[in-house]
Amino acid sequence: MRKEIVDRQVKAMREAGLDAMISCSPENFAYLTGFVVPSQPLIRHRHAMVIVSADGRSEIFGVDMEATTIRRRAPDTPVRIWAEFSDSAMAVLADQLKGMGLAAATIGIEMDYLPAGDLDRLRRELPRASFAPDEVILARLRKIKTGEEIELLRRLSRIADRSITDALGAVKAGDSEMDIAAHMTRNVYTLGAEHFKLMIVATGERSQLPNVGPSERRLQTADVCRVEIFSVISGYQAGVCRTAVVQRAPPHAEEIWKNLVECKYLIMDMIKPGAGCRAIYEAFLRKLSELDLPPISFVGHGIGLHLHEDPYIGKTPEIGKHGDAQLEAGMVLGVEPLCYQTGYGFGMQNKDMMLVTESGCELLSDYADTDRLLMIK
Repeated sequence: MRKEIVDRQVKAMREAGLDAMISCSPENFAYLTGFVVPSQPLIRHRHAMVIVSADGRSEIFGVDMEATTIRRRAPDTPVRIWAEFSDSAMAVLADQLKGMGLAAATIGIEMDYLPAGDLDRLRRELPRASFAPDEVILARLRKIKTGEEIELLRRLSRIADRSITDALGAVKAGDSEMDIAAHMTRNVYTLGAEHFKLMIVATGERSQLPNVGPSERRLQTADVCRVEIFSVISGYQAGVCRTAVVQRAPPHAEEIWKNLVECKYLIMDMIKPGAGCRAIYEAFLRKLSELDLPPISFVGHGIGLHLHEDPYIGKTPEIGKHGDAQLEAGMVLGVEPLCYQTGYGFGMQNKDMMLVTESGCELLSDYADTDRLLMIK
């Protein structure tokens, strides 16, 4: 169990008047333990949870199919195992909570993840307990990364950046989007990622489509190529996107790219503790409008165990005590100046990972030089 994160939860529970918190999503299970139960994200009913009490005790609740993995990864934490095909999972969980002295407790639980039927059964099993949503608390805690999380996200940022950049350098005109994907997939694993999420390979006219995977389309001279991947280790992910052209840039591409690069540096100059997300977004819009390019609803977001986390640098950022989401040291952001519909038959995107430091920001995805368009020969 990750002590620093348990301590954060204990403090948050005391502030919220909770006796315990149950983390039941794959993301928040990984947040506390440092690992993902392999089949939990794939099979919704295979519950894996971490229970943390307000006095700092922690226990794990997990399915029998994953018992050996859980015990190997968390050998010092008490574990209660439920049988997938013969137990009522919520009855076993209720019995575990009773054993922890929480039969009549006020318990925070992720109501945006746990199925409604399971929550209803849990309430019936524990009629004296009360349950409150704790997903907002967990999201707030996850905004500020620990030193361990920052180092992992720094590593993942470079894996994603290099896997894309080297893949684009390995292909040529006439190769297919599938060829780019094959190089990138091999690179991700060679560089040390456990797996990846949301691979985007969008070339030519397909570069205008936001979230498409690779196709059999072959690269042609003057194609614009948008390529993105999220490298993953222990449930954490870093997303990087790079844009390249094949042999030469089409008309208007260099001018648009120059604007997007200037947007990137404008945002980097503004990122620092206390900066308002709305002001950064509005500055981005002003810069983008110099070429009359259509705006997007956000230009950055937190990232870590989810692809998108708080805060958002966009139209409707999380509202804080100052009427706007404020950046804080220790946040890690995905910042992505982009324009899918340039009006010239192609889209462009320059997505980087950035850490908010005590005095400004640090570029984590620093393998590729994106001041100029990458070139595929």
